[in-house]
Amino acid sequence: MDSSLSKHNIIWMYQKLKIAIVLLFIVQNSFSQEGIPVYSDYLSDNYYLLHPSMAGAANCDKVRLTARKQWFDQTDAPALQTLSYNGRVGERSGIGVILYNDKNGYHSQKGAKLTYAHHLMFSRDEIDLNQLSFGMSANILQSQLDETEFLQSGDFDPIINGIIVQDASYFNLDIGASYNYLDFYVHGTIQNVIETKRKIYTEFESANLRRYILSAGYVFGDKNRILWEPSLMFQLVDLTKEKSIDINIKAYKSFDFGKLWAALSYRSSFDGAEFLSGSGVSSQKLNYLTPIFGVNYKNFMFAYTYSYLSGDVSFDTGGFHQITLGIDLFCKREKYECNCPAIN
Repeated sequence: MDSSLSKHNIIWMYQKLKIAIVLLFIVQNSFSQEGIPVYSDYLSDNYYLLHPSMAGAANCDKVRLTARKQWFDQTDAPALQTLSYNGRVGERSGIGVILYNDKNGYHSQKGAKLTYAHHLMFSRDEIDLNQLSFGMSANILQSQLDETEFLQSGDFDPIINGIIVQDASYFNLDIGASYNYLDFYVHGTIQNVIETKRKIYTEFESANLRRYILSAGYVFGDKNRILWEPSLMFQLVDLTKEKSIDINIKAYKSFDFGKLWAALSYRSSFDGAEFLSGSGVSSQKLNYLTPIFGVNYKNFMFAYTYSYLSGDVSFDTGGFHQITLGIDLFCKREKYECNCPAIN
């Protein structure tokens, strides 16, 4: 009997651990689920998704459509769709718009971002890239919580209505800056600058949804052979102090029709979930690998992304798949003599 109880306890502890790790994965991937969750899709030629200062920074207007799905065999698994456009207006300004639909279990959100960016050139000629950019996005968002399946017949909970609770639309701002100098770049953004009181879960929710994002990278190599782009992306949630870092490497190969490229991203959190393991307490942090493959054919682009959650405990199908489609419009000639694919 003792052996049976021990086995039962081990199974129970393992199930709790799986739930804890999955919750950690969801929370630290989306970091509060307000606005567009921060995944690795910015590496699919779409830094504008993270940084409003990149609106209109390139020599083409860019339209990007992304669709992602996680855990195909799980009901109400996380799913996200985004449609974005950004382009140049005049010599020094850029505009952009992002539409998105995000669903994660019983919680969903729909929103739009409208962006204006201003670009300052410090180059003494049009050959050397030396550009400082500032951007601001206005975010209009509506959240929804489906409580229809929260309670069984006859159950009562004072904070659960048992109906679909739809929060009123609310407004927020993202602000950011970018500096592109020859083959080097750095971006910084503060998302959800305004403290916004929500009551979609309880009236005690924090109004602080602020998130800090910092990206930096460098491009080197031979344009006629292969270009390499190592980069980092760090993010911090102000309220919970959750932190993570992306370590990325990307490679480009040019052809007559356009270019092929591939990237590998490794994300690691600074925070973890503790659990009982054997005779002691162990900890597992969020760690996952994301390979990305893409092609630019003339003015069109296609990319496929897959992320795999690593660690001792994870779902067998713990990864997600993402497709990105894009088109470049109104392209101008490449002005700068630099390895700067995000600009030229």
